Formats: sequence, C-alpha cells, structure tokens
Amino acid sequence: MPELVRKIRLLGENQNIKKYIFNTSWLFSEQLIRMCVGLVVGVWVARYLGPEKFGVLNYAQSLVALFSALATLGLNNIVIRELVKKNYDKNLLLGTSFIMKLIGGSVTFIFLFIAINVISSDYYTKVVVLIVASSTIFQSFNVIDFYFQSKVESKFVVYVNILVLIISTILKVLFLIFKAQLALFALLTVIENIVLAIGLIYFYKKNRETIKAWSFDKGICFMLLKDSWPLILSSISISIGMRIDQVMIKSYMNDINVGYYAVGVKFAEIFTFIPMLISQSIYPKILEMDFSKERNKLIFMLRSIFFLLVLLSIGVNIFSSYAINLLYGAKYEDSIAVVNILIWTIPFTYLNIVTSTILQKLNKSKTILYRQLLIAAINIVANIYLIPWFGTVGASLSTLIADTSLFFFGFFLYNERWIYLLRIEAILFIPTKNIFKLKI
Repeated sequence: MPELVRKIRLLGENQNIKKYIFNTSWLFSEQLIRMCVGLVVGVWVARYLGPEKFGVLNYAQSLVALFSALATLGLNNIVIRELVKKNYDKNLLLGTSFIMKLIGGSVTFIFLFIAINVISSDYYTKVVVLIVASSTIFQSFNVIDFYFQSKVESKFVVYVNILVLIISTILKVLFLIFKAQLALFALLTVIENIVLAIGLIYFYKKNRETIKAWSFDKGICFMLLKDSWPLILSSISISIGMRIDQVMIKSYMNDINVGYYAVGVKFAEIFTFIPMLISQSIYPKILEMDFSKERNKLIFMLRSIFFLLVLLSIGVNIFSSYAINLLYGAKYEDSIAVVNILIWTIPFTYLNIVTSTILQKLNKSKTILYRQLLIAAINIVANIYLIPWFGTVGASLSTLIADTSLFFFGFFLYNERWIYLLRIEAILFIPTKNIFKLKI
C-alpha cells in the first residue's frame, strides 16, 4: 500500500500528466454540461416533433454526415500532428488547411444538392437536407480547434462550445414555446457553426494570433492531401458505419422508424463522450510514446478504460427501459431495444479510436482505410439482410457486428499485428508478448 501511495504521488507531481489531466477535465466538464442540457432539451424536441418529423430531421443529418468527409478532407489529426512536430510554419499550415476545408465544404454542399434532388421527391425533406448541408461550409474555421488541441489547451474551445450550447438551447426553447416549424430546428445547425467560428476566431486573437497571417502553400497542400486521401476514404467509411443505418431504415421502412432509431442512437450517444474525450486528450501523448519501451502503459490505457465502459454498458442495459419511458414517453418504446444493443459498441469504439491513433502515428493511413472499409462493408451487408427481418433492432445489430469485427481484423496483418495483440492482452489478460515473438 505505501508503494501504491508513492506511485500515485509521483504521478501527481509529473507536470505532463498534470497537463493532460487538466486538459481532460476541461473536455469532460464541457461534455457533461452538453450531455445534461442536451438530454433535457433533446427530449423536449423529440417529444414535440414526434417520431415522424424527428425522423425527417435525423435523416437529413445522417445524409449530410455521410458526405461530411468531403468537407473535413481527413485533415483533423494530420494537421494536429504537424503542428505538434513543428515541421512547417504554423500560419502556412493553418491557412492551407482552412482553404482546403472551405473548398471541401462548398463541394459537399453542391454534391448534396444534386443527390437529394435525385433520391427524394418530397419537397420538405429536400429543404431540411439543404439547410443542414449548408453548415459544412462554416466548419472550415475548425482548424483553430486543431491549433488549441496541438497546444493541449482545450479550455478555449470549451468556452466557445459552451457559448454555442447556451445560444442553441435558448433558441430551441423559443422554437418549442412558439411551436416552430421543422425547418427552423434544421437551421440551428447552421447557426451553431457560425457562432462556433466567431468564438474560435475571438479566442485565437486573444492568444495573440491572427487569421490575417494565414496563407496558402501549394507544397503543404499536396503534403496534406498525400497523407489524408486514405483518411478521407476512411472518414467516409466511418460516416457510413455511423449513419447509413438511418438512411437505409428510411429506404426500407419510413420516417417514423427512423425516429425510433434516432432516439435510441441519441440516448446511447450520451455516453460516447467518455471514450471520445479521453482519446482526444491522450492523442498528443500517444504521438510522443515509444511503444517498445512504454508497452505496459499502452496496455493499461486500453484495459482500464475498456472495462470501465463495459460496466457503463451493463448499467445502461439495466435502466434503459425506465429511462426511455420516463424521458421520451411510451410512443418511443421501440427505441429501448436499440439502446440496449448500441450501448455495447462503446467499449469497442474506444479500442478502435486508440488503435487508429497508433496507426496514424506510424503513418499507416492505408491500414486505417482498410479497417473502416471493412466496417462499412459489413454494416451495409448486415443491414440489407437484418433490417427487412428485424427493423430497427436489425440495424442496431448490424452496427454492433461491424464494430466488433475489427477485433479480429489484425490477425490478417503482419507489421501492425502487435497492436491487435496488445488489445487481446489488455482485454483477455493473455501475455501475447511471450506467445507471439513480434517486434514492435
């Protein structure tokens, strides 16, 4: 026990660990506030709109999300990586990334305009989709977020996100009180991104930086595209894995069932902030790690959080029926089964995020692409067979099957197999280093 106390004290005195804990606490605080506010207001919106209109709104958001990778261009972690390494001038890197994302957002909007006019004949659905799609153009200012992430100073982004949350919540409440049309709720997505952009620019200037110093560099552009093209395809695959369910439910069934499924997804997503924020906060640390010397630290990262999330999933399964009926009402009872299945994707989501981070550090972008293509393919095929038979439950099972399939993907690799063996050792407590003589 004294030895344990000593180790804990040493950890507390480590300045790097303090920095990451402080950064994580800011992210956790923001997500906790967002979760609480989002739960209350989100439930109110779902109750007000009802399954059918709520289904239309979520169908629009899902369709836009499918093509959002064209707007982000897979730049997120690559730009952060280059900012951490400091191989390029910061203003050139941010300026080039901004222009690339601005063009990507504009192309995405045009593509969605064409797509929705081809696949849908419903005028109101088209309007809602195009309103949501226009928000992708303003997401180009998120490059400032990359800057703060590279500095491990997420508190400034948290300030802005909380401001966005406050404004969005006030507007939602006003829309609910005055019984606004569905299109206004869709417009909130655009308003949120505009406020976010203004807030990020403000705090960027407060840190004695200016976007006027940004400039475009063709060489950096080609470098980013060279590294990011597999991640663009990977991001599209991720979007398919996350959103194709709702699009296919709409195709096979109707807007009401999309509404049931959307409520299940949103309730499960309340808890996804835990693996997401932990992964986001430890990303710079993983970039600095020497995996051959810090193998045990990596296993601890995987094991401790995975089993914490397993306990979380068990708890959600126990209380989901009561929670859904209390919050959303009996008309959303079909969402309970969706929640009970989707919540089990969260532990595997954490493993997959950390694995992707390691692969990015090793510049294994193609491996990340293959993983995500596999998930997308399995999800689509499973949906084709399961949705007609089991409806929204089938869509939930498809997502779980796709996410867990990655656990076995690593056995078909060689150079990266050690990463997946670490996952096995972390979860099953099998000492893979002694069994498999693979060099890290």
